[in-house]
This record gives sequence, structure tokens and C-alpha cells, in this order.
Amino acid sequence: MTGHDPRGKANTGYDPRGKANRALLVGVSEYDNTAPPDGVPGDLPAVKHNLNQLAEALRHGGVFGDREIAVCRSPDQVTFGRELWTATKEAEGVLLLYFAGHGAIPNAGDELFLQMRNARVVAGGHAVFPGAEMFSTVQAVLAASPARRIVIVLDCCFAGNAAWIRPDPRDKRRVLLLMSVQANHRIDAGDPETPTPFTAELVALFKEGGDLSFRALADGLRTRMAAAGHRTVRGDAWEPESRVEPGEDVLLAAGAKALDGAAGPAPDLGPGSVPDSVPGVGPDPDLHPRPHPRPEPDPAPGPGFLRRALARLVRLLGAVGGAGRALVRGIVRFADCLVPGPEPGGWARRLVVGAAALLVLAAGGFGVHQLTGRPDGPPSCAPPLELRVLTDPDLEPTVRAAADAYLTSGENTTDDGCRLSGITVYSAGAADAVTALRKQTRAWQEPPDDDTNPQRDVGPQPDVWIPGSPADAARVTAGQDTDAVAELDAEEEPIAYSPIVLAVPQDLAADARDERTGPPLTGMIDALRARDASARVRRPDPEHTDTGLLATIGLYRGTGDTARDLRRAEDRVAQTGPPAPTAAELLCSLPDDDAVDNRTAALVPEFLLKSGVGCDSARRTPRMAQYPGDVPGLEPLFVRVRWQGADRDRADRDRAADGFRRWLTGEGGRAAFARDGFRAPGGDRALLDTKADGVLHAPSPLTESAGRDAMEASLEGYKGANGPGRVLFLLDGSGSMAGQWEGPSGGPGLLKQSLGGLGERDEYAVWEVSGTGGDTYEPLLAFGRHTREAAERTIDRGARVRDAEADPLGALLAALDAMRQRGAEDERPGLIVFVTDDEDVGALSGDRFGDLLVLARAVDVPVAMVSLKGGACDEGKPDAQVSEASGGRCVDADEDLGAALHDEVARIGTGEA
Repeated sequence: MTGHDPRGKANTGYDPRGKANRALLVGVSEYDNTAPPDGVPGDLPAVKHNLNQLAEALRHGGVFGDREIAVCRSPDQVTFGRELWTATKEAEGVLLLYFAGHGAIPNAGDELFLQMRNARVVAGGHAVFPGAEMFSTVQAVLAASPARRIVIVLDCCFAGNAAWIRPDPRDKRRVLLLMSVQANHRIDAGDPETPTPFTAELVALFKEGGDLSFRALADGLRTRMAAAGHRTVRGDAWEPESRVEPGEDVLLAAGAKALDGAAGPAPDLGPGSVPDSVPGVGPDPDLHPRPHPRPEPDPAPGPGFLRRALARLVRLLGAVGGAGRALVRGIVRFADCLVPGPEPGGWARRLVVGAAALLVLAAGGFGVHQLTGRPDGPPSCAPPLELRVLTDPDLEPTVRAAADAYLTSGENTTDDGCRLSGITVYSAGAADAVTALRKQTRAWQEPPDDDTNPQRDVGPQPDVWIPGSPADAARVTAGQDTDAVAELDAEEEPIAYSPIVLAVPQDLAADARDERTGPPLTGMIDALRARDASARVRRPDPEHTDTGLLATIGLYRGTGDTARDLRRAEDRVAQTGPPAPTAAELLCSLPDDDAVDNRTAALVPEFLLKSGVGCDSARRTPRMAQYPGDVPGLEPLFVRVRWQGADRDRADRDRAADGFRRWLTGEGGRAAFARDGFRAPGGDRALLDTKADGVLHAPSPLTESAGRDAMEASLEGYKGANGPGRVLFLLDGSGSMAGQWEGPSGGPGLLKQSLGGLGERDEYAVWEVSGTGGDTYEPLLAFGRHTREAAERTIDRGARVRDAEADPLGALLAALDAMRQRGAEDERPGLIVFVTDDEDVGALSGDRFGDLLVLARAVDVPVAMVSLKGGACDEGKPDAQVSEASGGRCVDADEDLGAALHDEVARIGTGEA
């Protein structure tokens, strides 16, 4: 759904109107190879209707002009690549790629192949799907576009598997993905005389008229598909999915009138042509275009000249804004009354409109040369120097909005209307950014190996860094390598301020002012639980955002520094599964369960309670801010980063960075941060915009800035509180695992990938589970500390598929008992991991299964059930029951198994986060 801003307007996100937008609609309805054994499943005649109707819907949507829509029918792989690259180069505002056709996945399910006209299927071959394009490649090509937003719509089997193929971290905010069906599911193309079911609903939403954003489209599709009762080939509910970063959205249709009736066929359009008509000017177009009489030969300058002038006029007015467009619409209406003609689109009318528009623009100081492109006009703008701005993930939406405002400001514009600089805003984990700037600057310039690669893990070398606290900059400069090749120049004062608050559900919040502001964080949490014993508190990941780390400072204040003391402090914010990476994602995840949302307080920056977050769910529990007296706040700081060897444009880059700094720390930046709910950085830290609900306008006192040492100690304490750990791996070795054994996505491969989350102080063991008699498992690796290399060699040498069934119930009982005995000797955090294909899940039933669940609740060791089968973690399934009873996490083939398992192990261990 669309979000809603405090002013009561629908929040449709980025508005691309006035920019050069491109929509590439690709539909493969006919295939060259459909015969066994290497042909695709067959032709898809319904896809022809998809292209016709979607092109028509977009044409009437008010965002894409006629000649901004390219239709590519049944291309081969080479043609598709050429058309994709053309659209990628030309888009500036929004770039939309729609694909309908056959989709295929390898056994691992970790890639999606979009099958073009010449596609084949070669089972077991090196090139598994010749004639198909990998989605990872398509996504990377699209990300090379200068477009501000990239929207990908996939209507094919296995479309949901594309969600696992993440874009580069630098592009994750601008790539929005809409998938017709959940991962690992095939779908039916439907009646050959109508569009496919998903695209039929897609077009219907566009035809409803009004503003339509990506989020509204995705939400509407889910609702309509569910209401229609569509099912996948395997009989499950057909559920479209989307992938979009919190707070991101883009307008896809703008105020179009509702369309009735079937759409006519769409002509094949090439990208980049000049439109025959002017979108958005004049009366609303009819659904079916009228036939035009053959025109007489045109006198000079001719309609071609006028078309070019009008096309330039529309683009220019898009930049001028709504007032300019309204003026031209008024001129058009006047011309309709004044000039007779066979139709509203007649050439006499166009000439009057063109002449009047040219006179208006000339009088306004724009000049006729801007429209006609005469060679004696001023030179075109040179590409501006691009600044790279790295920031904290919780600050990224605000910094991005501020950068967008600066780009079009007078301070960044020459007298000729050219931009002085461009800005790319991206974020990375706060701990990763500090480590890279402190210890890895040389590797940032030239990564020595795959293990140390800040270009991959953080992003490009920044020109500007805006961390969440001045203490971050102090941590870098105090501990920077002597041979560092990056020099930091930090401002003395922060840009703004936002306290970290305990956002409590309104029904559970403290009433008295002295309870809402001033008490320590641990006191507030204890008082909350005294009011409601079922209340819980969550905090974002302290390694990913400064919000989480600053909250941890208060959480640890007054506790001891032993692992036992820190774990006791961590119990106050304990939760199942890994913490949310950002505060925005934390607030978005709570409404997934009304019961959780109603009784869970969240440690988040105060500004999120005003600016809000773009979540899929619009139902969120109202919250009140409480201000702990020992938790420092967010204080974004401008830090200039200069790199050795970057001398060629140093002066220009310094001027560009200084211009952005002056604007950001002045009135322009103040206004941008005020809109999102920040406070002044000094004095009494008053709200920059007093229109905010649920917050105190003048809480007192507000905590002083975070100290460098306090942040370092809290981060180290957090890592120590969750380790060293103890992990027992159970690997299903029964005969049914034979087909899911080899490769990185097989059972042993997944287990080995997760070992990176364990460090040299952690201990772990590996049991292979098979047999239904007295011995339900065979130890492959005994409990102890192991190097990753040695453990992998042992697994490779000893693990094998057995000609036997497995007894998962007996193995889990033995594992829980073993972990209980070892836990009695110390207080290491523990974890049991069971990797299985669930072929023998029937054993998890009856009275003994009830005994297992009782034991799982008593032992207090989480069990991560990792199923290679989709749907195994659905509510009520045995795997889900085991994980829930033990406080662990259940993951199945509908998720990214490798990443999920690694995260679970890393939470217990001291290895890679």
C-alpha cells in the first residue's frame, strides 16, 4: 500500500514526471524449441495480449509517453540484450522492465533464467539454459542506468526466486522488484485468448485511474489474486511478491482517468523516438485512437519541426513544474475554441499552440533556442562531477532526500541552468564502514583478495561520510592504520540531532512525564514489564546501525563486563531470530503479528515517529516516545574523505563537496532534516518542525553525545555477549538426500557455508543422522574448537548418503540432551542446527513428539530447523513447531537457506557477522 505523510497526502514516493522515462515490455509468446528432450514447455499465446494491454495501460497512465514505451515481441537472447541496453542508456527518471515468458531455475534455485525465443533446456549440461538470460545479469545491466528508479516486473514461473538475487548494495534503494509468484512455484498461463492471470490483474489496476505507486500496485495485486482464488501448479495459493527497501516507492501512473473496455493492439515502439502527440497536453485521449486523414504536404518548417518543438516544450515544462503545464493546457483549450479544424489534434490548432507556447516561454526568459535546439544557442551542459556520499542505514532516506533537494537548488546550478555536481547516496553497516575507513583503506583502493573487499562489502570509496555519531569519526581517526590512504576532515558540529527513544505501544506507555523522560533504559524496560508481564523490547542490529549501538550503551550501563553480565543485559531485548538490520525495518516487521505489535516496544530514533516508514502493512500500533536518560542520540556529522592518488580532480571535488557541506549545514539542510522530524544539533535541541505526534517537544534532559570509548566498549561487549558459542549440527544422511547432497546448496554445502559464523573460540560438533534403531546418528566431528579448513575436510571425507531412513525425532532428543549436559558446565550460548529434506518428517508425531516439544522448551537451546523442502516452516508443520518450542528459527526452501543459516550461526558464534 502507499504510505501516508503527516500532511494527509498519499505518499507515492519518487515522482519521475518531467524526466526521460523508459518502459521496455518484453513478452516471449513463441519459442523455436518446444519438442522434447531439450525444448521449453510450449508457446505462450496469452503473452501477446499481455503486451498489447499493458502498453495501452502505461500509455494512458501519465508517466510514460508514447515513445517512451518499447514493445519487444518474442526476441532471441541477442535482440533482448540489445533492446535492454538501449533502454538502460536512455532512461533518466524511471526505467521499467516487464518480462513475460518461460522462467527456469537450476536445482539449487539460486538463479532465475529468463528464457528467450531461442531457449533450450540441457539437463546436466554446463550451460544449463542456453538461449536464456540470467536474472543476475539483467539486474546488473539495469543498475548501470542513470535512471533514478528501476522497476522490474516478472510474470513467469519461479519469478519469486529473483528476490534472492540481491542487487549491489549501492543500488538496492533504487531497484524495486515485483514478482508474479512466490519462489519455487510454477504457474499456468491461462486462456490463450486473454492475458495471463497476473498481468490481467496488473492491467486492471492501471485502468482504475488515479495515482498508482509501486507499493500500491504490489499490494493491490496480492489482494486481487487472493480474491480471485488463483492457485499455482502445485495447488498452493498464488501469491505475488515484491522486494523494495523501506521508505522507497515510485509513481507509475498519475491521475489518469479510469479506462473501460479491452485495450487495442499496441504497435511495436522503438525507444527514443519523438512522440507524434504531446502526452499530458490537451484533452484526455480516447481509449482507441481516431484515424487521421492523410495530411497534405506540409510547408516549411513543417510538422516535423513542430513535433520536435512540442516534445522539447513538454520536457522543459516537466522541469518547470505544474504551473507551466497548467498554462499550456489553458492555451490548448483556448486554441480549441479559437481555431477551427477537423479535430482537436489538427495542425492549425497545433500551430497556434506551438506559437503561443514559444511566445510565453520567450517572455519568461527561457528562449526559443531551448525548444528548437538551434546550433547557435548555448552549449549543452557537461556531465557534472559526481560526489559519493556514504551514510548510516537509518539516515539514508533523509540524506538521500536532502541530496535530491540540493541537486536542483540554486546553490548547485549555474547561470546557464547546468548542475555543478551530482550526488550518489548509499549506506553500509556502521561497523563495516568504521572498520573499512580505519583498517582497510588500501584494500578499498585495490582489494587484495575476496576476504577483504570494502568495494563489495561497503561500496565505492566515499567523498563524504555522514555517520550517525561524531564518535564514529573519532573511532576511525584514533585507530587508523599508519599507512592509511584516506584522510578524514570532520566538521566540528553535527548537522542535526535525534534522540534514541523507547517507542512504546500507546496502551502500555508511561503516563507521568518524569517516567517518560530521564530514567535509565534498564529502569524503563523493567517498569514496562511491571505494567505488562508479556511486554517485550526489540533493538536493531548494533553492528549494522548506530541506533542499535547507541541503545546498547544504555543497555550495558551499570552492568558488569563479564560475558555472563552482558548476556543478562541482552536478555532484556532478546528475540527469536536475528535482529532487524535497521530501525525502519524493525518498525515494519512488528505489524506482521498484531499480538507482537501490541506488546512490543522498539528502540528507534525519534524522527521515525514523525517521518514514518514505508511498510507493506498500514496497520501499526500507535506509539509513545519515552526518553531514557543514559542513551545518546543520533548526531549525523559531515566528514570529508580525501584519498591519496586522487589528485587529478581534487580541486573540483573539494569545491563540490564544500558546496554540499555549506548547503547541508545551512538552511537547506535544516529544512530537509526538519521535514523528517529531526531536532536542532545544539542548545536545547528543539524540534525543527513541531508538528509531530507521540513525542515530547521539550524532553529534559537529553543525553550528551556518545563517547568514542563507550561505543567501542559496547560493540565489543555485544560481540562478547553472543559468544563464544556452542553449536551442534545435525546433517540428514538418509537415502532420500541423494538428490540434494552435492554442491553449495546441498546439505553438506549449506553446513560448510555456515561455519564462517564461528570463530576460533567457539566449539561445535557435527552428527550425521540416519538409522531408525538404537543409533540414530553418527558423530563426524566431536565437540571442540576446529579450524574451518579442518572441519570442511572432515565433512568432505566422512559425510555420505546412507541406504537407510532417518529418525529425526530420536536424533533431536539426543541432541537436546547432549546440549543440556554441556550447558550445565558453563553459560555458553548454544544452538542446534538440523539440515534435512524432511522426507522422514512423519516421525515427528505422536506422544514422543509431544515429549520432544516439552524438552525443547525446558532445555533453553534454540533449534534451527533448516529444510531443503519448500513450505516446511508453514504454521503448524512439525519443523515450525520444534523451532517455536525451542525459541529457534525455522527456514525452508522458500527462503535463502545459505544466508539464513549463516545468520543464525553467526548470532551464537564469534566469527563473521
